[in-house]
Amino acid sequence: MDVSSAPSARAELARAKVNLTLHITGQRPDGYHLLESLAAFPQIGDRLAVAAAEKLELVVEGPFARGLDGPPDGNLVLKAATAFSNAAGIPVPKVRFTLTKRLPVASGIGGGSSDAATALRLLEDFTGTYLAEKDLHELALSIGADVPVCLFPEPQLMRGVGEDLEPGPILPKCGIVLVNPKTGVSTPDVFRALEVRDNPPMPALPEKFDDLPRLASFLSECRNDLQEPAIGLCGTIGDVLSALKEDTRIAFARMSGSGATCFGLCEMKDALDVERSLRTAHPDWWIASGPLT
Repeated sequence: MDVSSAPSARAELARAKVNLTLHITGQRPDGYHLLESLAAFPQIGDRLAVAAAEKLELVVEGPFARGLDGPPDGNLVLKAATAFSNAAGIPVPKVRFTLTKRLPVASGIGGGSSDAATALRLLEDFTGTYLAEKDLHELALSIGADVPVCLFPEPQLMRGVGEDLEPGPILPKCGIVLVNPKTGVSTPDVFRALEVRDNPPMPALPEKFDDLPRLASFLSECRNDLQEPAIGLCGTIGDVLSALKEDTRIAFARMSGSGATCFGLCEMKDALDVERSLRTAHPDWWIASGPLT
């Protein structure tokens, strides 16, 4: 690609993936767990930019840049770029990705998967090469189990190992506060600590939640089956949940994914104040707030 005639630079918010529910309903013979989950994508995330360059490269910056261990070519963004070129039948794109890592690494909110999915969307626009939806889904799944759901950052119901997707209900306009104690928890360890692996599925979802109380009521009937095993391995997660639940402005709180990030839902007008209160009380925690959708 001639840099002088290349498309203009583009950037997107790689939104966090928050598992509002996570029911573990079984385990396949190959060891992968079956699940049902309602996933939401708040306006909180990493920032990924792409621009023309002399070769494919990745620059990582931001508060959690150092958390990305290993060589740069092992990053999911570069894997996505290489996989995209193979699937599209085009040369490896000569672009520079700049990833501003704002989300904690390995924290149960799909940061790396969302970065990869965002890279695929950016590359389609940047190169003008668009894959069929089925092919894009298969490509995303080859990168990681959570990448397909992140391709379209809107409420979705996840089934299977996370690859079986359908549109989720319309969620109310409300706020979300994400809290991570900056304490790592190993996803394989959490699954190993899970005693029951064939738990009941989620209740039937409505087409729409009219307001926050209705959403909170529904979520209270659901579970995150990994929450208690994760707390057993990392007691600080329990401290985070307690801090969220003690705030009367929080309508509902739960852990996301395999942890250690937890979320609290509140009215949009209260989100920033809740964030500020938590920051004052717990300056060592990572805390962010924004609209749920």
